[in-house]
Formats: sequence, structure tokens, C-alpha cells
Amino acid sequence: MMRALFVGGPVDNSELDLDGNEPPRHYPANTGSGQPRYRLHHVGLRDGEPVYAVYGAPELADDAVQDTADEREYARRFKATPLLVDA
Repeated sequence: MMRALFVGGPVDNSELDLDGNEPPRHYPANTGSGQPRYRLHHVGLRDGEPVYAVYGAPELADDAVQDTADEREYARRFKATPLLVDA
């Protein structure tokens, strides 16, 4: 199980558990409107396994999501190495 962490949008600074070993590219995976609310920005790996996934609101630039993740110290908190996800 891994932790989903959200930056920006209506659930900024919220967290929830994700099942499985691979985080979805968008969260929620299917909104019904065809417009994802959050996009996967990076995954934190510990011993090669994902332990957290950072999702950013679609209107936020990658730098803003990364700056916020750094300020919140997700990598230190989870003792993991962040790996950027290709857009």
C-alpha cells in the first residue's frame, strides 16, 4: 500500500491510501467528465518500491508542485527518493 498526497486544488494537503504497487496516472482515475482532477507528478521510492505518490492539480506548474512537496518534506517523511513521472 502507498500513500497519495495532493498539492493544490480542493483537497490540497490531503492524503489517502492507495492499493496496489502502481499509482494511477490521474486521480481519481475516472471522473465521468473526462477531465482528471489531479495528475501524477512524482513517486517516492524506498528500496525500489513506491511508498507515496504526489498528485498535483492540473493548473499547477511542475515547479510549484515540486516546491510544495519539498516544503512538506515528503521524501524525508517517507525515507524515500522522489522519481519524476513523465507528463
